[in-house]
Amino acid sequence: MNIEGKLTAAIVGALQTLYGQEVPEKMVQLQKTKKEFEGHLTLVVFPFLKMSKKGPEQTAQEIGEYLKQQAPELVAAYNAVKGFLNLTIASDCWIELLNSIQADPHYGMEEATENSPLVMIEYSSPNTNKPLHLGHVRNNLLGNALANVMAANGNKVVKTNIVNDRGIHICKSMLAWLKYGNGETPESSGKKGDHLIGDYYVAFDKHYKAEVKELTAQYMAEGMNEEEAKAKAEANSPLMQEAREMLRKWEANDPEIRALWKKMNDWVYAGFDETYRMMGVSFDKIYYESETYLEGKDKVMEGLEKGFFYRKEDNSVWADLTAEGLDHKLLLRGDGTSVYMTQDIGTAKLRFQDFPIDKMIYVVGNEQNYHFQVLSILLDKLGFEWGKGLVHFSYGMVELPEGKMKSREGTVVDADDLMEAMIETAKETSAELGKLDGLTKEEADNIARIVGLGALKYFILKVDARKNMTFNPKESIDFNGNTGPFIQYTYARIRSVLRKAAEAGIVIPDIVPAGLELSTKEEGLIQMLADFRSVVKQAGADYNPSIIANYAYDLVKEYNQFYHDFSILREENEALKIFRLALSANVAKMVKAAMGLLGIEVPERM
Repeated sequence: MNIEGKLTAAIVGALQTLYGQEVPEKMVQLQKTKKEFEGHLTLVVFPFLKMSKKGPEQTAQEIGEYLKQQAPELVAAYNAVKGFLNLTIASDCWIELLNSIQADPHYGMEEATENSPLVMIEYSSPNTNKPLHLGHVRNNLLGNALANVMAANGNKVVKTNIVNDRGIHICKSMLAWLKYGNGETPESSGKKGDHLIGDYYVAFDKHYKAEVKELTAQYMAEGMNEEEAKAKAEANSPLMQEAREMLRKWEANDPEIRALWKKMNDWVYAGFDETYRMMGVSFDKIYYESETYLEGKDKVMEGLEKGFFYRKEDNSVWADLTAEGLDHKLLLRGDGTSVYMTQDIGTAKLRFQDFPIDKMIYVVGNEQNYHFQVLSILLDKLGFEWGKGLVHFSYGMVELPEGKMKSREGTVVDADDLMEAMIETAKETSAELGKLDGLTKEEADNIARIVGLGALKYFILKVDARKNMTFNPKESIDFNGNTGPFIQYTYARIRSVLRKAAEAGIVIPDIVPAGLELSTKEEGLIQMLADFRSVVKQAGADYNPSIIANYAYDLVKEYNQFYHDFSILREENEALKIFRLALSANVAKMVKAAMGLLGIEVPERM
């Protein structure tokens, strides 16, 4: 039984003896003692005043005195502040707790069983007309961390991706490549496939804008005002008309257009795979919009037949959601082409066929909040059991200090470039601080990769996902403060201490002997280690990986103060030295586990 459990049982016994009352355990409210008071755990005394028939302070004193006298192996001291009883737990209890944490290699993590619920998490959702950018980085890191957190809470997890591989935006890149590409390939250009296609998406936009500018001037010369002239120019742009014609041919299964589409998409997928590998994210199942949108049309038609939806005069199909406090939602255009909502319904149908989903989580930016509100209602109407309870894990925008990004104009921060720059910065910073001294080039490069990507991931994941954020590369790579490198460096420092101990022939026993007087700092660290279990639970319940990130930072900050104030290897009391090594080893274990949930590696040396 943990300390809270033992203490609760002792308090229930105290109330029975002192006031002759049987109290249910849930009535005993324990919380961590506030930093300004002495003690580890605080009992809220107010619920017991009726039975004690005394004031809060006197009741607290009586219970405290009873516990100290009757359970000295558990309670070493107490102090009463108004209706709160602050209890100092005996040192041996903390050593026993440390031993139980040490004995469990997966402390705080629950294993999934056959009967565990299956949670599907969708993230990434790229378009095949451009490479992944900074916004995708936040999405992928959040999705991956959330999947790890849900698995650590004992769920079966399926990580899934929906690739937007069809539509006018894809045709723009294809058309630009045909017109201006001269048969260029990833091999001939030395570019990653996704970058190559992204360049043609930008090229399309450049030529289209020039065409619209020229036509607008022509129409204005014919006497139109600027607004009318521009609208007509956009409608009559030959380039845009060609792109629309290409989309029509694609939808009609034109063999030539389909072959080009497949070739260019394959280039992009090879590029994406490289980016995902570098980022350390993966998927169990990938769905493609080109395969799901027709399924969506079928489900919409089924809903139309059942009277859930209605058709307008122009042949378009709509859902009336006014009863749910929303508006009318378009599901199929008059020409029969689908919208995003149709595709999401189709994807849901295929996923439900493939997996017995208990909960569906969509990791998508907050600009889509309304979309998922509607999707939940439509899926529920169409009979998907998890429709009503679907979770939209909504997150805010991520920007650079310079501001917003636009992919059409090619001003987006590319994910590959960003990761490369982070690794380079980590290499320079680490070299300046002498953290790579004595390492081979291969070791130094690997540490720069671990630190650079760790800095990027941690900086993004420590922020509550719901908030908009500014990613500052320079700030993220600092070796001090709430950063990935600070946490990684602390882990490497502990590993170094443990290596030195092993070289000196010191063995940490499986069970650390009791009978030591511990400092407040040491007891506090064990209490923080024990908190990891509830931190993982809370992160899962709130869908909030930032809770884990900030726990890791608080733990290493506390450990660094301990490391500064206390000797470990130079400690003369042998039993205390062993205890401090065991404490350090378990801090390292918990830091590695917490960072692992965030998808962040920790280096063994630095």
